[in-house]
Amino acid sequence: MSGWKKKRDVMWRYDTTAGLYDRRYAEEQEAKIVAAMKHVKIEERSLALDAGCGTGLFFSHMTTKAGALVGVDISKKSLLVARKRAKTHGNVDLVLADADNMPFKERAFNHVFAFTVVQNMPFPAETLKELKRVAFEDAVFVVTGLKRIFARKAFEALLRSAGLRVLTFEDGDNLKCYVAICAAIRH
Repeated sequence: MSGWKKKRDVMWRYDTTAGLYDRRYAEEQEAKIVAAMKHVKIEERSLALDAGCGTGLFFSHMTTKAGALVGVDISKKSLLVARKRAKTHGNVDLVLADADNMPFKERAFNHVFAFTVVQNMPFPAETLKELKRVAFEDAVFVVTGLKRIFARKAFEALLRSAGLRVLTFEDGDNLKCYVAICAAIRH
């Protein structure tokens, strides 16, 4: 399957399920978010990126902590749901974009969150490199990988290949994903 065909399929799937996504997956997403946020300190002036923000389930966990949060998603219908959620927070901006080609300058974000993203991308290492491009050198990254798609060693190797060093790793039985808290490898 070509890279663009896979992205179109993902876009279609999330557009189709946007209206019921929260009912289906909120509990699973919440478990990942809680596991990650135990290990992440957010500064009041931080600018955070929620790559693959979907319907915005993560917003309430960040907007009281970060100075601003930018949500990016390829699914227009998911962003329409997220927009309703973002209205209750004054510091969320939404962008319809592909996580592989984001319209941001280099070194823009203090924190980068990619919940349920890499397994949906045709070239996950390239996606992670794009996330790294838009992050400050000392940024904190939270990346999840679906256990039924990635073996743990393969997921860790993917993170390393993209220039990320795992600081903390969560993979408890209550999680369907690995949750990696990472920093960029400095050369």
